[in-house]
Amino acid sequence: MGPTVSVLERDPRDDMYRILDEDGTAVGEVPDLEEETLVGMYRHMKLARHFDKRAVSLQRQGRMGTYPPLSGQEASQIGSAYALDEDDWMIPSYREHGGALVRGLPLEKTLLYWMGHEAGNSAPEEANIFPVAVPIASQIPHATGAAWASKLRGEDDKAFICYFGDGATSEGDFHEGLNFAGVFDTPNVFFCNNNQWAISVPRERQTKSETLAQKATAYGFEGIQVDGMDPLAVYEVTREAVEKAKDPDEGQRRPTMIEAVQYRFGAHTTADDPSVYRDEEEVERWRQKDPIPRLETYLKSEGILDDDRIEGIQESIEAQVADAIDAAESTARPTPDEMFESAYAELPDRLQKQYEQFEQLREELGDEAFLEE
Repeated sequence: MGPTVSVLERDPRDDMYRILDEDGTAVGEVPDLEEETLVGMYRHMKLARHFDKRAVSLQRQGRMGTYPPLSGQEASQIGSAYALDEDDWMIPSYREHGGALVRGLPLEKTLLYWMGHEAGNSAPEEANIFPVAVPIASQIPHATGAAWASKLRGEDDKAFICYFGDGATSEGDFHEGLNFAGVFDTPNVFFCNNNQWAISVPRERQTKSETLAQKATAYGFEGIQVDGMDPLAVYEVTREAVEKAKDPDEGQRRPTMIEAVQYRFGAHTTADDPSVYRDEEEVERWRQKDPIPRLETYLKSEGILDDDRIEGIQESIEAQVADAIDAAESTARPTPDEMFESAYAELPDRLQKQYEQFEQLREELGDEAFLEE
């Protein structure tokens, strides 16, 4: 274990852990990362932001289904994903498009998923990513079970990071998963994206706990609250949690819960109107903490980035996203009968009857009858 493992031993009720302040000035010890790694983190954050804007635009144009924006949460996703080793596993919720990209899921796959194509749910074999989980908190017991299975096999080279939102901490699956992890000492990192709103329910209506991170204490392992809009701080705490999951010191428990305090700038999904439940002043206040200019300012101050390199990065990510959109839109759209595939090896009787009724209607009326004008 590294000399900075004490970071995880902080009381989760203390001030949240931070390395870069909101102006991009280093106020803590910066991780020992290669310059190109830091630039890579910056590029992935910019790429995730640009992809997000294009995806929202595609949905508004009717070219894609409902989509969950990630803008504002890039530091948490990219910083934590960069902290993983090749053999580690990512168990996402439904908003980890940027983190999944770092782990090897092509942007085209993410687009296909939200276009309703089952192919979008099939990650490359080497990517070590679980399928997207839309139900709230259902992925947490899955992550704990996968980590337990790995431990039972005697593997000591894998950690399992599971992402969820602040709203998930109000679900039974959250408590069951963390309790099991604490009892069986599984190699889990539970990563809570506290973006302040569970759809329209604010953080203060979720729990009266001073922090979400301190909930880990009840289950016998460490929790830490980190500035989720500081990619270097997120990297640092996640890296230490990953190392501890695989190789704990004597007396340490393998699991860790990280509460990354952040903000989603956009809607919960494109089916949501956040102006109904939050005011623009709040959004603008959080925009002052934007993780991308924060990291950019730091890298420029260190002579790692300059305006020409930033311009080149922007041009390359715009081309990359455009290529992903072209590839996704050139893929044949799924046929209606695919709604009945990929959930069961054999359709239950009730779904078989529904399928037969659906096919009969298609034959009688044609697919055009099901399309909105």
